[in-house]
Amino acid sequence: MPGKDAMPSTVERSDKKAQRTWVETYDSAMETYGDDGARVRRTAFAALKHTHEKVGDHWEPKDRNGPSDAQAARPGRKTEKPTAGGVDAKASKKHLMDVAKKLDVPGRSSMKKDELVDAIQKANNRKTAKSRGKK
Repeated sequence: MPGKDAMPSTVERSDKKAQRTWVETYDSAMETYGDDGARVRRTAFAALKHTHEKVGDHWEPKDRNGPSDAQAARPGRKTEKPTAGGVDAKASKKHLMDVAKKLDVPGRSSMKKDELVDAIQKANNRKTAKSRGKK
C-alpha cells in the first residue's frame, strides 16, 4: 500500500476514515497516473477535502460532504482560483467561528467570513509546523 507510506503527518493524526480515504485514493491514483507523485498527492488531498476539513494539525469530518472551496468545486487542475488549504471555506460563518475559537484565533469576533478562512488557514499552518518540529 504505497498510500500508507506516503501519508502526510496531518492525515496520520486524523481519524481512521480520513486515513482510509487518503490511502484508497492515493493507491487508486497511483494505478491511474503512475509515478506522477504530485498529481497523485493532489488527487488524494482533493478526495480528503470533500469529506474532511483541516483543523490545526489534523483533519476532522465535515458536517456535509462536498468541495471545500472555489478551487475544489471546479473541474480540472489548471485554474486560477486560490485554494483554502483544507479550510472548509463553504461552511457557515458560525462554523468558521467555532473552528477559529477551537484554534484560539485572536480577533475572530470582528472578522468577516473570508478573513476567518485566512486566519484559520494560518493557524492550521502554524500548528502543523509546530507538530512537525518546525518553528
